Amino acid sequence: MQTLFTPEQLADSNVAVANDILRKCVHCGFCTATCPTFVLLGDELDSPRGRIYQIKGMLETGAPASDSLVTHVDRCLSCLSCMTTCPASVNYMHLVDHARARIEETHTRPLAERWLRRILAWVLPYPRVFRLSLMGAWLAKPFAGMLPGRLKGLVAMAPDEIAGLSTVDRPQTFPAEGERRLRVALMTGCAQQVLRPAINEATVRLLTRHGCEVVVALGAGCCGALVHHMGREADAHGAAKANIAAWEKLGAEDGGLDAIVINASGCGTTVKDYGFMLRDDAAWAHRAEWVVSRTRDITEVMADLGLNGTLSGPTPPVAYHSACSMQHGQKLTEAPKSLLRQAGFEVREPAEGHLCCGSAGTYNIMQPDLATRLRDRKVGNLRATEAGIVATGNIGCLVQLRGGMPGDGGPAVVHTAELLDWATGGPAPKELAGD
Repeated sequence: MQTLFTPEQLADSNVAVANDILRKCVHCGFCTATCPTFVLLGDELDSPRGRIYQIKGMLETGAPASDSLVTHVDRCLSCLSCMTTCPASVNYMHLVDHARARIEETHTRPLAERWLRRILAWVLPYPRVFRLSLMGAWLAKPFAGMLPGRLKGLVAMAPDEIAGLSTVDRPQTFPAEGERRLRVALMTGCAQQVLRPAINEATVRLLTRHGCEVVVALGAGCCGALVHHMGREADAHGAAKANIAAWEKLGAEDGGLDAIVINASGCGTTVKDYGFMLRDDAAWAHRAEWVVSRTRDITEVMADLGLNGTLSGPTPPVAYHSACSMQHGQKLTEAPKSLLRQAGFEVREPAEGHLCCGSAGTYNIMQPDLATRLRDRKVGNLRATEAGIVATGNIGCLVQLRGGMPGDGGPAVVHTAELLDWATGGPAPKELAGD
């Protein structure tokens, strides 16, 4: 694609990166076939190629983001399926992230939307605040039918029971069972602590059982993805720096730090991009790269360690839902399925596995109609496998899919780490405890 940036514009690092990305695009349109919004809407402006053209125009002219561009960029899930499909290796992720930051800087949204975005940025990254908000949402559930669409999405996030605080999520060290093989930091995340604390608990058991000393670092918190995808660049960089500083302290201690383990693939995709996010910050760039070099999804770590057990007796087949951030963002496709098979499960793969379930961070709140259509399509494909369990490696997907199968006798939706923990000596996930 030809671009027309001036030398003055290219002096801006973000514009220079965008220029390189744009010039790789060859207009082939392969991305349209795998883009969820184009599949649903059939509008070229809601395809990666269409969004690329619109972003190019905004950046070249230096004009504020138009209402039309904002509409179509907001509909993008950042699922990155287009990057898996693209034969020219166009880094759409970095381009759309920059576009969102420009939108945040130059476009004035309607007041109600501005406040909703602020509330999400103030609540979701902070577990204690989020827990209190969920309690309020739980109380509002009987009145959900009377609420506008976006508020319905907020209320729908409230589970039937608000989980108690987990002792796993506070700063501490869990010693390895037997000889120590690795010393790792566990990112406990933000929303996951509240929505499904059992995931972190299962992850700690799984790692310590396999010879890992697990440390939860003081000062580590949200990865920054939620605000990053809303264009709030300064907030995202602040979260990244806080995590980097916390993990550096662990690396400086006796025993060092062999890995930073993440069990939410959306967070993993963001943390693995810290080096790019902070590339222009001389004080943090090399420190960010140190973190990136050690960041691993839980399934990457377990694939290296090898499972030391397998489930005995019959178990329901497992339909594996590969989160977009797992398969497209981190390019991890085989390890989770291979581990589940090693653990004794029959693994089934749904049709259209490349398409997003509609969760995408805050997307299911900001774009509830599209998110629901994608969820229902995904749930239909998962049900068609006739599996009794759905496994996924991302908390957002887990909550989204459960929302499409609310207590109707459908498959149990659990985290991959919970199944691996169960297979190697841990308790069964509560949804499967009677099996």
